[in-house]
Amino acid sequence: MTHLWYVPNEADAGHRGDEKTADHNSLDTLTEHARLIEDTGWDGALIGTGWGRPDTFTVATALAARTTTFRPLIAVRPGYWHPARFASAAATLDHLSGGRVLVNVVSGEDSPAAYGDQPVDRAARYARTGEFLRIVRKLWTEEDVTVTGEHYRVTGSTLAQRPAAPPPFFFGGASPEAERVAAAEADVQLFWGEPLDDVRDRIARLRRLSDEVGRRHAPLEFGLRVTTVVRDTSDEAWADAHARVDAMAAGTVARDKDWQAAVGQQRLLGLAERGEVLDGNLYTAPGRYGAAGAGTTWLVGSADEVARSLRRYQDLGIRHFILSDTPYRREVRRQGRNLLPLLRRSSAAAPAG
Repeated sequence: MTHLWYVPNEADAGHRGDEKTADHNSLDTLTEHARLIEDTGWDGALIGTGWGRPDTFTVATALAARTTTFRPLIAVRPGYWHPARFASAAATLDHLSGGRVLVNVVSGEDSPAAYGDQPVDRAARYARTGEFLRIVRKLWTEEDVTVTGEHYRVTGSTLAQRPAAPPPFFFGGASPEAERVAAAEADVQLFWGEPLDDVRDRIARLRRLSDEVGRRHAPLEFGLRVTTVVRDTSDEAWADAHARVDAMAAGTVARDKDWQAAVGQQRLLGLAERGEVLDGNLYTAPGRYGAAGAGTTWLVGSADEVARSLRRYQDLGIRHFILSDTPYRREVRRQGRNLLPLLRRSSAAAPAG
């Protein structure tokens, strides 16, 4: 069971209502954030990727060097990285950090021409991602690797240093193409904050797909990436959530970047048509006013209520949680103190598999 937070490596301050400070992305500030994550008991944090952000792998390397147990979940994009170069860089960092590297492979569109990639349609993009994952995994586990693929090739390639245990591949995506890649090649399929019934259906479909595609790896695991608005009482949490959505509606909070072309994002935006609150405390209103990705839906309530909701996802088979709220550093303390111990106890009591 993995419990992760989020580190906002952003060029502009104020991500999703975070504090706006001039040094928000300085090494000292990011290190403070990572050490807070470590000290409050989280396993590590997702570090997002995008051409408009500081380089994710560089940030992850710096934070790994300044922490002891913090595990960076490093978001990477095929196309930005060649698989052999990434395999070498990640294996090196994994060795230097004592086996702490986690990898989140992202295939969504992201200004490919800006970093010298060729724009490709969704089918080709996910075919390339599958090839990327296969080559990286072979380079981490084999010598003298030769692969001639449709998108990449390596010849007689052996890494100078291979990881003792290959870092797991976390993976997102809700399109049919994405799900087939996940079923065949990923280690952990990530979901955003969808209703329980939807997550149950997707898990069942991905397990069927794993059989259909002849999965060769350990069984696919599942994770949840969602915003958690946790306060001392339910009334306080909902008052805060409503006030923040009111500010979004009034235009006083910056909108997320437009992700609306993604299939998973469309699924989230459509949830508001089914109700403002689903499953008791899954708040869908943020997506109406410009929130995207993990900020589109929020789990709202006291620590006990949010922990109870997360346990219901755990009962479906979710084994990895990536949570966050803003301001990030204030909330990592609050949720590390009030929510995380409840999740740890429920994880210890959960059956394996």
